Amino acid sequence: MARIDYIDDPNAPAINSVVPSVTVVVRDDQGRILLIHKVDNDLWALPGGGHDPGERITDTAVRETKEETGIDIEVTGLVGTYTNPNHRMAYPDGEVRQQFSLCFHGRWIGGQPRQDNTETKAVRWVDPSELDRLTIHPSMRMRIEHALDTSRTQPYLG
Repeated sequence: MARIDYIDDPNAPAINSVVPSVTVVVRDDQGRILLIHKVDNDLWALPGGGHDPGERITDTAVRETKEETGIDIEVTGLVGTYTNPNHRMAYPDGEVRQQFSLCFHGRWIGGQPRQDNTETKAVRWVDPSELDRLTIHPSMRMRIEHALDTSRTQPYLG
């Protein structure tokens, strides 16, 4: 059984865990976005993952991007905070996690895209015009849209 994502579902299981996590929007010089095809839920997503004890949250963003994609980044800003209690992730071991994620802007400074085979099926640069052709969870799509919205002057707080 894979991870199941629930959003605004009144039948979603009760939350029993909150894990701080990050996602990162990295764009190349052509404006394409770095996305991964995740193993655990078979969806396309921004690179990211859980915050480890003893790390700065920006170090989590750098580490997770490198682990999942092979790309080295530097964090350049905050897209927003995503803590919707109606977005829950149910795992096979019984954990039901509330979304708690900070999404960052990152700048590509080295490395080449490669999949890690444990968390990612594929890694690729995606033109924003291609996003509608990919299966992306609504909460992830929201982060991407916020990152692409050049009229935003403040990070999203939600």
